[in-house]
Amino acid sequence: MPIQQVIPFDNSYAIQMESFYVPWEGAKVPSPAIVKFNTSLAHELGLGEKELNSKDGAEFLSGNEMPIGASPLAQVYAGHQFGGFSQQLGDGRALLIGEVIDQNNNRRDIQLKGSGPTPFSRRGDGKAVIGPVLREYLISEAMYALGIPTTRALAAVTTGEQIVRDGLEPGAVLTRVASSHLRVGTFQFFAARGDTEKVQKLADYSIKRHFKDIENHENKYLELLKAVMRKQAKLIAKWMSVGFVHGVMNTDNMTISGETIDYGPCAFIDDYKAKAVFSSIDEQARYAYGNQPNIAQWNLARFAETLITLIDPKDNDHAVKLATDKLNQFPHIYQQFWLQEMQAKLGLMNEEVDDLDLINSLYEAIEGEGVDYTKLFRRLSDAARGDSEGLLSLFTDTSRIEIWRAKWLQRLTSNDLSLKETANDMDKVNPIYIPRNHKVEEALQAAKQADYEPFKKLLDVLISPYEKREGLEAYEDAAPKDNGPYVTFCGT
Repeated sequence: MPIQQVIPFDNSYAIQMESFYVPWEGAKVPSPAIVKFNTSLAHELGLGEKELNSKDGAEFLSGNEMPIGASPLAQVYAGHQFGGFSQQLGDGRALLIGEVIDQNNNRRDIQLKGSGPTPFSRRGDGKAVIGPVLREYLISEAMYALGIPTTRALAAVTTGEQIVRDGLEPGAVLTRVASSHLRVGTFQFFAARGDTEKVQKLADYSIKRHFKDIENHENKYLELLKAVMRKQAKLIAKWMSVGFVHGVMNTDNMTISGETIDYGPCAFIDDYKAKAVFSSIDEQARYAYGNQPNIAQWNLARFAETLITLIDPKDNDHAVKLATDKLNQFPHIYQQFWLQEMQAKLGLMNEEVDDLDLINSLYEAIEGEGVDYTKLFRRLSDAARGDSEGLLSLFTDTSRIEIWRAKWLQRLTSNDLSLKETANDMDKVNPIYIPRNHKVEEALQAAKQADYEPFKKLLDVLISPYEKREGLEAYEDAAPKDNGPYVTFCGT
């Protein structure tokens, strides 16, 4: 296949949504080179993987050249950032180069991140450096392996430049794949300008692309709110179940598709703390681990505001009531998704009325104990098999967890499976390996010196999170206590 034709584009956004973006091209870079290429994802997308994973392919993946059929563009959107509204944001360092229909007949965006300044760069350089690019590659692929809806990484490419961040750092570009890059902030941009026609056009496009089953509904825009709300409730429940902290849940980082997007100041908790915050700029703990469900509902309220004139064009008050009634269902919907996640993690089959209380009492038992959240659930599997030593070793004061363990083991006797079978099922949903923060940092620091082996090793560990492998014990542990608090940064 000729190198220019390795991506079979089928672009809808560029064709149908002309006033929702600015056509743009990436900045030229001196010497692009592929650090990591996701061969399995390329195959899933139906791309010419051998041609792309080459020196010539690096020209496309860096933005130096555009393949035939590409329609590079920078999308416009607005957003609430830490609660404050910005009327215009947009892709300040990213280009949507086009869409493909994958092997499962799903439409997917292909975007370059770090490809240079755009009209929305707001005086920024539009570039990315190797650390944040590899962080997003690592964590998005780890999230995918954990079964959490997410954008994915197709390639990480160095550019041959040195970019000013914390000193000079190697420049890089990430090729990101998503079901779409439609955000709550995309709707907010046009709603803030009172452009109901554009909001309706965007809503219709979103429905056709992501929610075809509601196209003919009597009030499809109210159903759109409901559908996005369910997607987000399910997503946040999965985040919470594995201890993931997004760190910057602005409305421009909430997708209509329900995928996790933008892995800047994100992290996984080691020791359980409901108030865990890792972002250097989240000084008020707005996006703390335990606050994520509340923020999701707040963001959805902002989304609902953009749809009011569509939900009932003739009666604004009625539209507000309908939307509010839907939004008030979010806590219950979220709780049901979260309950399902936690029941699976704890081996609770055949749902019982006291399961919610049992789960909540576990969190009460671990609060303030400095318990390793990921290890906790694997040690519970061992306890179900009759060995509680590892579980108890996680606690300073074992009194509360011992009382809870007795209630939990009694609850497991109502399962149709034996305790051993239940433990085996628990191991299928409770990971051994997550992106431990210190291991991520080790890999990123090495990459700054062009040593990519720690990154590749960590990636190999993370894409098989449930299967214990010999020689990987160091990847199971949290950072030593004397490492101090972990802090993440945006990378812009």
